[in-house]
Amino acid sequence: MLAANRSLVKVIEDYAIMTFGLFLFAMAWEVFIIPAQITGGGITGVSAVVYYATGFPVSLTYLAINVVLVLIAIKILGANFGVKTIFSIGVVTTFFVIFENVVKEPLVDDMFLSSVIGGMISGAGLGVVFSRGGSTGGTDIIAMIVNKYRNVSPGRVIMLCDVVIIASVYFVFQSVEKLVYGYVVMWVVSYSLDSFLSGANRSAQMFIVSKEYKKIAEYISHEAVRGVTLLDGSGWYTNKEVKVIMSVVRKKESGAIFRYIKKIDPDAFISMGSVMGVYGKGFEKIKI
Repeated sequence: MLAANRSLVKVIEDYAIMTFGLFLFAMAWEVFIIPAQITGGGITGVSAVVYYATGFPVSLTYLAINVVLVLIAIKILGANFGVKTIFSIGVVTTFFVIFENVVKEPLVDDMFLSSVIGGMISGAGLGVVFSRGGSTGGTDIIAMIVNKYRNVSPGRVIMLCDVVIIASVYFVFQSVEKLVYGYVVMWVVSYSLDSFLSGANRSAQMFIVSKEYKKIAEYISHEAVRGVTLLDGSGWYTNKEVKVIMSVVRKKESGAIFRYIKKIDPDAFISMGSVMGVYGKGFEKIKI
């Protein structure tokens, strides 16, 4: 019973946090991007272009296209297709309707600021949604369908769709400026999304060669509270046996480690590189 309650609380928490992320996403478009008459990628970008050309509400275009895509996806990918995706589409549509009735004039009267601020908020909102296993549908669905029949990465399909969608705004306004700002939005969204998802969780792999390897290993293990692996090495030039410390730490923890090493062995050799993902005790859980 207790496990079931915890599971229910976790589900409610996921959907509540996703809703907040979807609110940010909708606000970014309706308050900053659309009033500046620029666009970005995804089905929201298509909906914005349709709105600029015809005046048809973004919310209705977004909902109609996504309903069609979801029905196709259910037929092709199966009936268990994305409950969270369907939830997200409904919530985003609702927020679009609300903002369409509330926002009557641009909050920022500058296209560059609108594209940057809108892109940042949109990317952060998507980051919140993705962190809870959600999706806003649209080109994600197209990518999954294409990937089922062709050996093409979903990322490439989404990027190609976004490039074409943003380029289409040129045919509405005949403006290279609005086209360029559309790509600015796409880049800022991508950067903000990546920064949000990695953010404070960015990790680094350190290789340390020092005569004081025992003290350094003790410091990393007890002060930084990170795992340490001691490797046997051999210097090619000196032809001497050495000990190599290998440890994976959060980037924010590396500064203290550097300061300690500098204090006890300024001549230590250190190599540090960013790692894409770290899974296991003290880091992320394996979610696949």
